[in-house]
Amino acid sequence: MQFTAEMIAAGLGGDIVGNKDVTVSTFAKIEEGHPGALSFMANPKYEHYVYTTDSSIVIVNRSWEPQGEVKATLIKVDDAYGSFAKLLELYASYKPRKKGIHPTAVVAESAKVGKDCYIGAYVVIDEGAEVGDGVSLYPHVYIGDGVKVGAATTLYSGVKVYEGCKIGQRCILHSGAVVGSDGFGFAPNAKGEYDKIPQIGIVTIEDDVEIGANTTIDRATMGSTIISKGTKIDNLVQIGHNVVVGANTVMAGQSAIAGSAKVGKNCMIGGQAGVVGHITVGDRTIVGSSSGVTSSVPEGSMIMGSFGFDAAKFRRVNAVYRNLPELQRTVRELKKEVESLKNR
Repeated sequence: MQFTAEMIAAGLGGDIVGNKDVTVSTFAKIEEGHPGALSFMANPKYEHYVYTTDSSIVIVNRSWEPQGEVKATLIKVDDAYGSFAKLLELYASYKPRKKGIHPTAVVAESAKVGKDCYIGAYVVIDEGAEVGDGVSLYPHVYIGDGVKVGAATTLYSGVKVYEGCKIGQRCILHSGAVVGSDGFGFAPNAKGEYDKIPQIGIVTIEDDVEIGANTTIDRATMGSTIISKGTKIDNLVQIGHNVVVGANTVMAGQSAIAGSAKVGKNCMIGGQAGVVGHITVGDRTIVGSSSGVTSSVPEGSMIMGSFGFDAAKFRRVNAVYRNLPELQRTVRELKKEVESLKNR
């Protein structure tokens, strides 16, 4: 499909600088622009590309003023990044959606499948499972006994959902994600061995959650591991048993939350960060990449460092750490002076 600058500006509430009739049919990064493509520029460090890009249209912030000649038609909006994201979402919605049940899919007689679903090749839907209207299950998805999948949710190839777990509406689970595998529950015995503690709980994933590829979310020992609405989880993330993740929290790749920890609403957890078990992370907390949260923190905290502590203190400590060689030399020199004064 082709869209004119005038059509795009009308949809975004933007102002046109240039040819209102120029058309685009695809998207491109501004540094890789080509005729017929739409790009955006929100970060000032990419500004120089605006003057050289071959993209036909570039979305920019309304406050931005060019310092040179621009070949492309500009559409000025209040939030260039947000507007571009909306256009990408609209573009994705135009893609044709698959429907129907593939002949190799195995659907138990007691399972319920809603209207307008796509059930791909070799999908298995076990006894008593319920799949809502408009759900897409790509090839090799496994839906266990009694699982509930809400309307308009998409599970990409290879997703496994163990028995009894619940997934809300409009969720997206990417390939290889595992929901409801056993929590890490073992008790040492008198022989020095470990006895497995049965994990009889479930996982509850609320509406509008996205889970990245090869992420694992353990079922609760009892009760439920909970991923609250609007949460976005990256690839290769580990969520332990009985964890509660608050609404609209985001977690970057390779981060992990140990069993029974509670993470608040609107938190941001950086890549490779870890949260130990049985603690509480307050709402709106930011945990820096590779940081370790080892004790409960209040809402609004900012945590940095391998053994995470207050961000302001971390910065002061880090400033001293970088200067340790110079400080060591200074201490040695002062020590020599003190010794020489003692010997007088």
